[in-house]
Amino acid sequence: MAKSERDRLRAEFVNRAGWGDAGERLLAGDASFRKYFRLTRPRGSAVVMDAPPPQEDVRPFVRIGRHLIALGLSAPEILAEDVEQGFLLLEDFGDDTYARVLAAGGDEGELYGRATDVLVQIHRAGERSLLPGLGAYAGDALIEAAMLLPEWYLQEATGIPTPPEETARYVAAWHACLAALPATAETLLLRDYHQDNLLWLPARPGVKACGLLDFQDAQRGHPSYDLVSLIEDARRDVAPEVHAACLDRYVGEAGIADAAGFRTGFALMAAQRHARIIGLFVRLLRRDGKPDYLRHLPRVWRMFERALQHEALSPLRAWVDRTLPPELRRIGAGS
Repeated sequence: MAKSERDRLRAEFVNRAGWGDAGERLLAGDASFRKYFRLTRPRGSAVVMDAPPPQEDVRPFVRIGRHLIALGLSAPEILAEDVEQGFLLLEDFGDDTYARVLAAGGDEGELYGRATDVLVQIHRAGERSLLPGLGAYAGDALIEAAMLLPEWYLQEATGIPTPPEETARYVAAWHACLAALPATAETLLLRDYHQDNLLWLPARPGVKACGLLDFQDAQRGHPSYDLVSLIEDARRDVAPEVHAACLDRYVGEAGIADAAGFRTGFALMAAQRHARIIGLFVRLLRRDGKPDYLRHLPRVWRMFERALQHEALSPLRAWVDRTLPPELRRIGAGS
């Protein structure tokens, strides 16, 4: 197969980085334009991130990755970079994602506990965890992301476009819920903190045993958000005792003075994330032709319904009960 111009540029970058003698194989692509290649040679391996501009920009990954390392965490070391062409040479963390280790029978409590400790360390860093210029995932930004529920799921469930007045009621319900959010200091949010983006590195001590990937979209916001992403995973059931232990561990180890307020925030962030994902999975079906995500909808609905039981979510619970009664929550449940 003839090499593309992108292949040629990548080969030149690899050669400049001193890895021209290594074998190369495609590791993975993701939902973006990025691709990853593993370089191997007798004395080691590395990973090339190929993120073609202008669609992609590697600078946020570089900035956040080095910041996480400075906080004492395991992000891949950047061995070489060409930000103009969109290439990075990264430390190779191997293939032991949390998803693979857990599927092979790994200790769920140990893995999730270590991942919770990473979030505790970020929390303890306080202002130091926040880089200048990070966007805020709070207030209207949370509501905007949660609009996927009325815009995609409600229309799919009812078969008719969502009336503007119903959308307005949904937004008003969210404003009422967020008004009940206790004030708290913001922390760094990695945003997609779940089993597919975490690597198990048991030879490393403490929090460094949890390797971090896919953090380039980091923002700042409520400290419970990444914990929600971790223990209320759309793609995997987490044992109730592990869920409870991680929540207790975070509250205790991070020194949360207002534990009840933190749990209120957790319920609000859980409801927001699950509302967004429920709509997202329908959009992936209808817009992108990807039906596989629908099998996870029953799980996400269960977690959404649980979050809605918190008293701070009563305005949103009333909207959901009226517009999406139980019989309309079954898309993907074998249909």
